[in-house]
Amino acid sequence: MWLEASGTMDLAVAVTVGFLLLARGSVGDEAREAAAVRELVARLLGPGPAADFSISVERALAAESGLDTYSLSGGGATPVRVRGSTGVAASAGLHRYLRDFCGCQVAWSGSQLHLPRPLPALPQELTEATPNRYRYYQNVCTHSYSFVWWDWARWEREIDWMALNGINLALAWSGQEAIWQRVYLTLGLTQSEVDEHFTGPAFLAWERMGNLHTWDGPLSHSWHLKQIYLQHRILDRMRSFGMIPVLPAFAGHVPKAIIRVFPQVNVTQLGSWGHFNCSYSCSLLLAPGDPIFPLIGSLFLWELTKEFGTDHIYGADTFNEMQPPSSEPSYLAAATSAVYEAMIAVDPDAVWLLQGWLFQHQPQFWGPAQVKAVLGSVPHGRLLVLDLFAESQPVYIRTASFYGQPFIWCMLHNFGGNHGLFGALETVNQGPHAARLFPNSTMVGTGIAPEGIGQNEVVYALMAELGWRKDPVPDLMAWVSSFATRRYGISQQDAEAAWRLLLRSVYNCSWETCSGHNRSPLVKRPSLQMNTTVWYNRSDIFEAWKLLLTAAPNLTASPAFRYDLLDVTRQAVQELFSLYYEEARTAYLNKDLVTLLRVGGLLAYKLLPALDEVLASNSHFLLGSWLDQARAVAVSEAEAQFYEQNSRYQLTLWGPEGNILDYANKQLAGLVADYYQPRWDLFLETLAHSLAKGVPFQQHQFDKDVFLLEQAFVVSRKRYPSQPQGDTVDLAKRIFLKYYPKRVAGSL
Repeated sequence: MWLEASGTMDLAVAVTVGFLLLARGSVGDEAREAAAVRELVARLLGPGPAADFSISVERALAAESGLDTYSLSGGGATPVRVRGSTGVAASAGLHRYLRDFCGCQVAWSGSQLHLPRPLPALPQELTEATPNRYRYYQNVCTHSYSFVWWDWARWEREIDWMALNGINLALAWSGQEAIWQRVYLTLGLTQSEVDEHFTGPAFLAWERMGNLHTWDGPLSHSWHLKQIYLQHRILDRMRSFGMIPVLPAFAGHVPKAIIRVFPQVNVTQLGSWGHFNCSYSCSLLLAPGDPIFPLIGSLFLWELTKEFGTDHIYGADTFNEMQPPSSEPSYLAAATSAVYEAMIAVDPDAVWLLQGWLFQHQPQFWGPAQVKAVLGSVPHGRLLVLDLFAESQPVYIRTASFYGQPFIWCMLHNFGGNHGLFGALETVNQGPHAARLFPNSTMVGTGIAPEGIGQNEVVYALMAELGWRKDPVPDLMAWVSSFATRRYGISQQDAEAAWRLLLRSVYNCSWETCSGHNRSPLVKRPSLQMNTTVWYNRSDIFEAWKLLLTAAPNLTASPAFRYDLLDVTRQAVQELFSLYYEEARTAYLNKDLVTLLRVGGLLAYKLLPALDEVLASNSHFLLGSWLDQARAVAVSEAEAQFYEQNSRYQLTLWGPEGNILDYANKQLAGLVADYYQPRWDLFLETLAHSLAKGVPFQQHQFDKDVFLLEQAFVVSRKRYPSQPQGDTVDLAKRIFLKYYPKRVAGSL
């Protein structure tokens, strides 16, 4: 049983697990889930190879442990038999076979699925049960930074990826604004008041958490219709695998027009968020004792579940990155209870999924009394906490395992969907195991919770694997070598050596030495105070770059290799940029105009154009692809331009005045050429003018001048290619031959 596997569980936690089991509700029958997995196999491998797999779902497999279990047998002259206690478990078993016995890999950047023939036979039946009740996926922000413009075809691929990686608990938050619109109109708000409240699509994550309203909206009628349709398909597919979709619930934030409809309503205006003024921030929070609170909360959940059904787990975040109006435990308990009571008024089996980010983000406010007030105001087992940033700053340790409430150990990893090689693989490898052994641990799962996906796939491959491992990977160096072999479909010594160098450098971060944001000067507004320090030896990046290029003749047929070569080249250029920036800054401070002009010209007119050109050779690094996704959602040219501007804002200024400037920075072809490069051109020209005229450089004036360039990019209607151009290997080699020897020699 799971209780025995934990070894440290007390009676309160046993009650917790019991409630969570009740919350699963109906996840579909065995036949439906088996059919869903068979369809996945056909999509993944094609109908021919799919015939070599026998898929079944048998609840009895989990009878002993009570946890998702799969069994593998056969192969060779007979079909590979994959059995799972759920559709998710069967999918995870299939993935295990493809990964460990066939040397395959399923990845965002492109899958390597060259199956050996005949299929390898298993020497004996392999049965595996996960140690985790839940394997969770997503962050509220992921819906804006990565999912916002997705169509069903892209969602289908992602849900397949989720199933193969054994994910059984995930947010499903699309379409909720259409439900909120129904609720607000029912309450008496006008359509114009509803339109004024919602943000644009690229910023909905923060409207959902109460951080923002109005900014770069409104939402169109067609947007609501499409999102409702999309949500139905997402939910149907998730449920067909036996996943548990997490639906949204009311957290207490209301539109300002609620005061017109209910003049006596008791609301508090919260403080501003993210450097926005109250035109877009300072949300209104209903007082927990106001009778309107349960009315709105219950009406929303009733409308939502009437439309979409329910699996009884709901997400809501009342104080995400916003300080509550009172630190009194009695207030915090009442505010928490009000959210929960509104849930159970509609769904008596409701379980609340809470992002624990608030406790980590403002630790000075959330002392033991305040945390206990929140966690203790919901019955044990009815509050499931995401320890969202546990790989860097775990909260469970300083809260005695969330004071008895169950929690999921999550890896956040990425902020804003930034590009940049980064990871804390050793910490991630050890973290879930340590949390499971923590005294009186209430850990019930592992989670993958990035703000943006589609980068650093090695990090996510490890975390997904840990969801099914009882112990850490014993040898990460050997593991990453195998990762490279599976990724490229062939064992190549130089490529594996490159990955070992990356593991000991960019993927060997700890929270004391790095943060998860890409803070390279390249993607930041220029100044003379930019920090270029890194936690690793840059020579490891340059050497890995060299090794991948050495391996290229044997691996050019691999799309994953081409992606990785470009990504490492991008990182190497980023490192070069920091080194040249340091030289340009030193030249300015030393009043050396000749060197400043020479290095500045190299930075702005050679290195950045070379980066833009190599990025243009892969479809995953194209601004045109990103913007075309946004435009494809529209039903008119005016709407297409609006969605494109939403996207441009998010990538750059984030708000009308650069409120969260460059937070969601990405290195995309087109973005480098028309956003980053003009900023650096202006900066270097301004520095040169300063030296030539003998006047001090004025950062404040530069910020005003460069803001005009940034704004011009956001409102531009320039179209960009959505198809790659050029050969990645040739372009990467050209950059390498030009810059690598000079940097190794330590000179320009």
